[in-house]
Amino acid sequence: MFQRRPPDRPVEATRRLTAGRLTLEVAGGSVVGHRYPANYDVLHVDEELPLAVVCDGMGEGEGSRAAGATATQTFVGRVRAGWPVVDAAGLHAAAAETQRRVRRAGAPHAGLTGCTLTALVVEPDGERGWLVHLGDSRAYRLRDGLLELVTVDHTMAWLGLLHGWWPADSPEAARARYQLLRYVGHPDQPEPDLLAARLRSGDTWLLCTDGVSDQLGYHRLRDLLAARQEPARTVRALLDASLAAGGADNATAVVVRVHPALPAPR
Repeated sequence: MFQRRPPDRPVEATRRLTAGRLTLEVAGGSVVGHRYPANYDVLHVDEELPLAVVCDGMGEGEGSRAAGATATQTFVGRVRAGWPVVDAAGLHAAAAETQRRVRRAGAPHAGLTGCTLTALVVEPDGERGWLVHLGDSRAYRLRDGLLELVTVDHTMAWLGLLHGWWPADSPEAARARYQLLRYVGHPDQPEPDLLAARLRSGDTWLLCTDGVSDQLGYHRLRDLLAARQEPARTVRALLDASLAAGGADNATAVVVRVHPALPAPR
């Protein structure tokens, strides 16, 4: 079972995993920030599999905490159980089971039990990385100097900005930022966005909660990721920058750098 963690999760040393022709360097960390008394984000960087997950609980309280812990535990457990098969059907099934268990976990709680979920699962041969996404945490890819937001936010704010309902800096957009259309624990148990992306040596991937993406603008994110430090130092820099920008939310980040596989020792 996932245990309740202290508010900050120190950035752990970078892990190196082999996936076929690629070596993945991975690190993650989380800080509580200056607004909340506890950390309702949950982070998982797997010790053995090329798998990383970030979840962000909705609101404060035990329902939020239960949602993030249950979602992470369930999704990771299903991916491990199905390994080495990684495909759309299996990931959809993992997300569906995650929805069911979070709904059950919410039964004892009076308030909302829900969270976001953004996961990266790399196939054993390293050919593709699968993104599984519900909510407004995010996945970015830095490739050849271009930082791209690969996921979309499942919020009314995203729809409003996309369709020109209101300016980005308007009060309407600010309110709509907190109206999630899809999340884990939603009564309708919506399906996630599922995206398979080819991995290329030199890529850098970032999974993060909105405590990072809402406070650090595009150019700041790009510059920190493009510094080409090893992932643990990059994660530390991202979290420190979120605190310096105000620390208005729990902030969690996972950085994955993709390299050619190291030659086998003789």
